[in-house]
Amino acid sequence: MSIRWLRDHLVLLLGLVVLAYTFIPIAVVVLMSFNDPQSRLVYQFDAFTLHNWLNPCEDPSMCEALGRSVEIGLAATLVATILGTLAAFALVRYDFAGRSSSNLLIFLPMASPEIVMGSSLLALFVASGFAGQLGFWTILIAHIMFCLSFVVVTVRARLAGLDDNLEQAAMDLYATPSQTFWRVTFPLVFPGILGAALLSFSLSFDDFIITNLNAGNTTTFPMYVWGVAQRGVPMQVNVVGTVMFVISIAIVLGGEARNRQRRRSLTEGPVGAELASARRPS
Repeated sequence: MSIRWLRDHLVLLLGLVVLAYTFIPIAVVVLMSFNDPQSRLVYQFDAFTLHNWLNPCEDPSMCEALGRSVEIGLAATLVATILGTLAAFALVRYDFAGRSSSNLLIFLPMASPEIVMGSSLLALFVASGFAGQLGFWTILIAHIMFCLSFVVVTVRARLAGLDDNLEQAAMDLYATPSQTFWRVTFPLVFPGILGAALLSFSLSFDDFIITNLNAGNTTTFPMYVWGVAQRGVPMQVNVVGTVMFVISIAIVLGGEARNRQRRRSLTEGPVGAELASARRPS
């Protein structure tokens, strides 16, 4: 009986093991955010404290680097999401010369190693005369470049699975193209756009290799962590990691709660009552 039960639940057990393995590093980060280490050179839990949470900017350079990473991430996400969404609509909805080549070029930044992408962008900036001006703007341009591909691929996948009959039905009900887009198309594509934006921000905030090659004297949060790792990572870094993880979980849970509320309103509202009455046998 135990062997049969294990065989029937093998996939579930493997999934739980993989999930636990994934969350172990996150649990360590959360635990270390409450750590009062005896030495910054030894990464171990010594004593519980709230000092790290009450004084997150004990090292002002860390908060400066964090703010710079957030600023670059938000700006790169905004620009890449707008341009990538427009490009995805063009690739899915329109037929033009060079469409197949464009689809191929979209995948190149994703398939290329980051060291190749970063060195290529550095060579571009140097050739353009920006060798002595590497900093915030060159990092921003570099992040937009590699985030753009992820946005196009994500939004295009959402558009490819969109039912065209919904838009045609809206037009049959005398909706203008603008009304059809904002009331039918955009709400259906918005989850893909939001997912692409969240992915872009994560990639931008977390990037080190491309940023390091094009940063000049500018320091972002990943570069700060890499620099202080040689003399001991402050525990406030774990506070930042924990906060980012909590925000990510809150966004996911908020989206799921919103979707459940929408489904509940559809099933319990007037439309759901009408469908239930239609299905009830006479």
